[in-house]
Amino acid sequence: MIKAIILDVDGVIVGEKIGFNSPYPHPDVINRLKKIRQKGISISLCTAKPHYSIQKIIDDAGLNNLHITNGGGAVIDPIDNLILKKHVINKEQCKKVIKQYLDNAVYTEFYSVNEYFIQESQKSELTKTHIHILQRDPHVVSSLIDEVQKQDIVKIMPIAKNEDDKKCLTELFEPFKNDLTLSWGIHPIALPHLFGIITAKGISKKQAALEIANSIGVKPEEMLGVGDSSSDWQFIESCGYGGAMGNASDELKKLVCSKGKEKSFVGKSVDENGILDIFNYFSV
Repeated sequence: MIKAIILDVDGVIVGEKIGFNSPYPHPDVINRLKKIRQKGISISLCTAKPHYSIQKIIDDAGLNNLHITNGGGAVIDPIDNLILKKHVINKEQCKKVIKQYLDNAVYTEFYSVNEYFIQESQKSELTKTHIHILQRDPHVVSSLIDEVQKQDIVKIMPIAKNEDDKKCLTELFEPFKNDLTLSWGIHPIALPHLFGIITAKGISKKQAALEIANSIGVKPEEMLGVGDSSSDWQFIESCGYGGAMGNASDELKKLVCSKGKEKSFVGKSVDENGILDIFNYFSV
């Protein structure tokens, strides 16, 4: 029996059809989330974005439970103003990583639990795209390095131009791999850009999902995880049930289906509200 659900956001309940399911989910999806939550099933949104970027979804659907934000950097219930976990990155490590990317002309942002920051010299069209995605303007500062001392940073985000650039950014991260964690995310309207998600060592969506399960007294095998990118397997693997969207990567679909027919399902695409297929299949 499914007692808790963990949903990736972009590509799962938010798509790229502005006014239909972007920047917010379709009303049919919101209504279904609300009904499921009213049954007592916890629905945790899982995103690399900060909590304020999913706040409207949380409010509209009444999701008064814990959510995974900043790629696992923070686990928070913004309705009840509860922060379960805040994994702050060491300031000296922050400075070194940010300097590495800025010195190589990589568009870079960093995040506290409640705000995000960019450097004045890097403002560009990408800034505008990300404002649409996050639904909030950044703090624009003259120096990201100087700003580090003033903030508790839970995520650093270098942004790659495409898959080839992602390889370069991953190589730039190599000196820090023993102290920090790097994963990657996408957003449909930002493609071909890819978002680097740098968090404290050992912090991931999987770890955050297990923290939520422990906090609410639910076994991982009683959880349903749904995603669209290969990196979502991080948390879906630890869930008893798995769902993948029609627009998901082939790799994720295969991994999800490896759970077996009764515990896995591939729905239609996000732009066809495929999440509803998945909910129907599992009778939630």
